[in-house]
Amino acid sequence: AEPIIATVDGERFEVWLKNEVQVTGSQVEGSAPANGALSMQPSDLHSFNLRPSGSRDVLAPIPGVIVSVAVQPGQAVKTGQELCVLEAMKMKNVIRAPRDGVIMAVHVTVGQTVKHKDVLIEY
Repeated sequence: AEPIIATVDGERFEVWLKNEVQVTGSQVEGSAPANGALSMQPSDLHSFNLRPSGSRDVLAPIPGVIVSVAVQPGQAVKTGQELCVLEAMKMKNVIRAPRDGVIMAVHVTVGQTVKHKDVLIEY
């Protein structure tokens, strides 16, 4: 799976989706229920990661509390691998590796409160 690149207020982001979607030019295609209604469940958001493209840092996509850390410095990771879990509003959000690489630093610990865009993990 590859990220969707989006620019928001002049800042470039990679968006990693849990389910498969097809991206063609500026169109995004996915499966919808037969009646045409689209719905999204909170669990659909658990595995997305939003971060500036090309950055060495993995940032917190939302404020919350770190409930688990799955990596340590020096560890090699693959794209999509779980790095940590951030809980926000009683929902657990899996933060996944945006690309293959080696973890240089882990800036969070279990129980730590983080703000939006705080650095969680550094490549």
